[in-house]
Amino acid sequence: MPSILWADDEIDQLQSNILFLERKGFEVVAVTNGRDAVAMINQQIFDVVFLDEQMPGMGGLEALEIIKSKFPLLPVVMITKSEEESIMEEAIGAKISDYLIKPVNPNQILLTVKKILDRSRLESEKSAQSYLRSFPEMDALLHHRSSWQNWVDAYKKLTQWQMDLGQGDEALRQVLDDQFLSANREFGKMIEQNYTQWIQSYEQMDGEVSPEHPMLSPGILSNHVKPLVEQGKHVMLFVIDCMRYDQWLVFEKYLSTFYEIKTDFYFSLLPTATPYARNAIFSGLTPLQISQRHPSLWEQGQDEHSWNRHEHELLEAYLARQGLDIKAKYEKILNAQEGRQIAQKIRSYAQSPLAAFVFNFVDTLVHSRSDSDVIKELAPDETAFRAITEAWFKHSSLFQMFRDLSEESVHVIITTDHGSVRSLRDTKVFGDKDTATSLRYKYGRNLNAEDEQAVISFKNAEDFQLPTYSNVKDYLIAKENYYFVYPTNYHKYQNRYKDTFQHGGASMEEMILPIATLEPKRQDV
Repeated sequence: MPSILWADDEIDQLQSNILFLERKGFEVVAVTNGRDAVAMINQQIFDVVFLDEQMPGMGGLEALEIIKSKFPLLPVVMITKSEEESIMEEAIGAKISDYLIKPVNPNQILLTVKKILDRSRLESEKSAQSYLRSFPEMDALLHHRSSWQNWVDAYKKLTQWQMDLGQGDEALRQVLDDQFLSANREFGKMIEQNYTQWIQSYEQMDGEVSPEHPMLSPGILSNHVKPLVEQGKHVMLFVIDCMRYDQWLVFEKYLSTFYEIKTDFYFSLLPTATPYARNAIFSGLTPLQISQRHPSLWEQGQDEHSWNRHEHELLEAYLARQGLDIKAKYEKILNAQEGRQIAQKIRSYAQSPLAAFVFNFVDTLVHSRSDSDVIKELAPDETAFRAITEAWFKHSSLFQMFRDLSEESVHVIITTDHGSVRSLRDTKVFGDKDTATSLRYKYGRNLNAEDEQAVISFKNAEDFQLPTYSNVKDYLIAKENYYFVYPTNYHKYQNRYKDTFQHGGASMEEMILPIATLEPKRQDV
């Protein structure tokens, strides 16, 4: 039975409408103010919400803002006595599903509800039919030798299907999940066969990109930033740590109002983890090259969290190596307060030829979900995880920065250092006490995994352009959606890390990453 929440301080005068809807098979819950409406939505799932614009205490617009911040996909219909254009624009800007002027009659309400619910049903049915028609083509692609460009296209399509099908038919979503799993299985094989050739060729060509090979992390500055700087453009580079392609699609939806956007793709190097991938981005070098050319900026030891302390120095070294006589500004934003401080002066950064920013929120959210049962319950799957990310972005200092920069003469580049994969299967790993603690990649001595099909295993770090250490002999990179668990206290850690988002391994979600170039719509730049 579809459920409706109706908030109106004159709800007693609407009983005939409510009885009419109930006779048509709807469940109607009535409240008399915005605060009760918000409280009720936190307790119960509704299909549609009717909000009176003028109510004592918390009015409809204030309640609408709170509801949309928590449940952005919930359809809300605004009802008001006023026909003022400003009120309509404010409500429409908050993404209401419809707008009705009092007095309303029962048939008008019924038509509005049916239009909203049937539109959702029809869109879902159309997406399902379209996906099923594409299934044979996609399945054929995944089981034949394909170029890296084909894998980008396949991942884009699978991600779009995942977003379109959302919380639709459970059986169909299971088919898609199985196809995604099958795709990652084949993708892991492709990476195992080709990655060393890509990274070694990349090192030999000094960052130049060959059509036969994807652009890797060290190529971002040379291929996307340097050309604009050489043209005298002011460039703002934003690296959103741990952002997946599906999350970028959510952000892009909001940014397209302000910018013309062109999205390309690159492949993260391995391991798909911040100490390796982000240092590679800011240096334009592989981890092995960094350790050789800038040994003081590549710190050895087990504490990998300290390895990214020199990104600004690596960026300055890159600019000097390329003969670019400019000074770059650099900021790393770790929390909301730092974000607000940078947002207040973002226009001053736009005066620099190059400014680079690292935002850690998405990565923090990923790790918080692993550690917090509350966040895990709020975001039990990819769809819910995207919704939480969207709710943050809409109200974030980062979005405010992008809005302000759209009024400046700048080119904005947005990318990420790696993505994350929902890890659902474990494999036991064996090694000595000094083995790295990461869940999707390991290095150490005497390392091996119980399921050899779940990992990329290698011993020569230089083949993967990784630094060599005397106490490291073996490397393991997890494929598909596996995570590593030690035999000691096996069940404890198996349960702790199952169904958490992790990174460091070889999956499409971790490796195939967006890099977007944005030009403001409001003026020529």
